Amino acid sequence: MDDKSKLKRGILVTFVAKYSNVFAQLIINSVLARLLMPQEFGIIAVITVFIAFFNMLGDMGVGPAIIQNKSLKKKDISDIFKFTVVAAIVIAVGFALFSFFIAYFYENKIYIKLGFLLSISVFFSICNIVPNALIYKRQNFRLAGSINIIVNVFIGIITITLAFNGWSYYSLVMDSILKSLFIFILTFKFSRIKIKKGYSPESIKKIKQYSSYQFLFNFINYFSRNLDNILVGKFLGSSTLGYYDKAYKLMLYPVQNLTNVITPVLHPVLSEYQDQIEVIYESYIKVVKILAYIGVFVSAYCFFSSREIIRIMYGSNWDASIPIFRILSMTIIIQMILSSIGSIFQATGYVNKLFSTGVVSACFTITAIVTGVVTRNIEILGYGLVVAFVLNFIQCFYVLITQVFHKNFGSFLFGLRNIFIIGIIMVIGYLLMSRVYISNVLLSAIAKFIIGTITYLIGLIITKEYKLFKNIIKK
Repeated sequence: MDDKSKLKRGILVTFVAKYSNVFAQLIINSVLARLLMPQEFGIIAVITVFIAFFNMLGDMGVGPAIIQNKSLKKKDISDIFKFTVVAAIVIAVGFALFSFFIAYFYENKIYIKLGFLLSISVFFSICNIVPNALIYKRQNFRLAGSINIIVNVFIGIITITLAFNGWSYYSLVMDSILKSLFIFILTFKFSRIKIKKGYSPESIKKIKQYSSYQFLFNFINYFSRNLDNILVGKFLGSSTLGYYDKAYKLMLYPVQNLTNVITPVLHPVLSEYQDQIEVIYESYIKVVKILAYIGVFVSAYCFFSSREIIRIMYGSNWDASIPIFRILSMTIIIQMILSSIGSIFQATGYVNKLFSTGVVSACFTITAIVTGVVTRNIEILGYGLVVAFVLNFIQCFYVLITQVFHKNFGSFLFGLRNIFIIGIIMVIGYLLMSRVYISNVLLSAIAKFIIGTITYLIGLIITKEYKLFKNIIKK
């Protein structure tokens, strides 16, 4: 099977599994938002930030390195898995002890109890790194998607039941623990890891160089992606963090759940062509265009329908999330395109450039976050993030296009010109519609979706980009 067929098959399977999961998660989160208060979500959002950090320490870039390295034997996999289990124990204990610092920093002793409980989640998440990587390396995207949706739906029902019975933020704690446990059990079973006798450090050395750059990128990316939650929770309070976190995560839904149909497939498939740069480039440019044309529609709709989306998803108690959600919606298209770039640096073996671009991106993002927190205004923080993502897009793709693919960056940008035209047409349509006010949020959301769709199609016809979608549907 050629690279295009593998990519299409992987994307199709991931699409079905992903959107079944998205639909279930939207319902679960919508129910939980009506059972729990913003402050309760804020408390969990704080400790979740640190869980992500310790999970990142445990990952060490091992997963992508296993996918990339085609020479690993079963004994190597066994040794690497043993190494991650030992690391999981050490890091989980470290997280439990670190919860004392979290409690001191945020002046709330509840984080000690939560930290000890969630260390269980940290342990199983790290243990899952090697089994999960093996499933993706074998390009068994259907299995990966099935495991996620089964666990998320089953545990989601348990979480709602606990929240309904007054478990408060402990329902979210149990959600995290049970998900990591059951995902590990199923992934380990189906990954077919064979545990061999003995242990040799040579297995780790085989992936050390690749995984080191991947780990450094993850380390830098962690702080640029999570510093906002850390500082907002500390200086603006858990309630403000709850509103901000809900808006940010809602904005990430289309980013993660549209791009994650494609990006998990890119690295496993294209890594087989790591010595054929032109093959990767031709496939990737098509992916970028698809993400861009989907992203421009989603960005415009979320921006002009922010009130309706927040009200429908979470209810009127979360109205304070509307302004920041509207601002962050402008970054959706940029983040959708950017989310795919890491897979290409990995597939081509240029993880050193992934790290270097990550450092620059972190500088832009951290500057925006600090500015917003210092002014004690999350809207300023949002506008700062918009600017940061634009700058990140420019510098990341400049390096990828010119230094990895050895192409002209100006030509690359010119190839995306029609996206701006379609976006402008949609904005004009929404501005004309703004003169009509519909009080019912559901009817208003539907009306704006129709207007967005009509103007979007007009844009596709004017720019003749409908041919791209026509070809995709045919194939």
